[in-house]
Amino acid sequence: METCLDERWTLKGATALVTGGTKGIGRAIVEELAKFGASVYTCSRNQAELAECLKQWEGKKFKVTGSVCDVCSRTEREKLMENVSTVFQGKLDILINNVGTGVRKPIMECSAEVHSLTMTTNFESPLYLSQLAHPLLKASTSGSKCSFPLLVLFKFTQEELFMQQVKEL
Repeated sequence: METCLDERWTLKGATALVTGGTKGIGRAIVEELAKFGASVYTCSRNQAELAECLKQWEGKKFKVTGSVCDVCSRTEREKLMENVSTVFQGKLDILINNVGTGVRKPIMECSAEVHSLTMTTNFESPLYLSQLAHPLLKASTSGSKCSFPLLVLFKFTQEELFMQQVKEL
């Protein structure tokens, strides 16, 4: 039976990478892409969560694969992109840099380590994943190229820091 989703558009044949796809917004994105027919690759730092999600998605007949990856680690990002390249035969249509973190405490209580983790997670990992994904996106024959804007992530981080500073006044 045709649904509203089928009538609007399809992603059948498209490939997508969604980082942090086992929880929250990332999980919702994975499921929406899969509902529209895309083959999706996702990652999580937690093997048990990833395995449970993959099992559920298999039960729904979604085309989703994945691996454990901490996108803050350069070597793990590189391995992730090698896996994606292998699974999708060197082509990627959609990149969703979903992983992010936010610290909810006053700026004066944030250590250098917390700030570094925030910047690595929210700025460096999407930047470098986008660079690593570029050849795969370029090799794709579809016109669909998406990446969560780095500027938005950087702006979010700036706003969070500003709001924390304002709260201290």
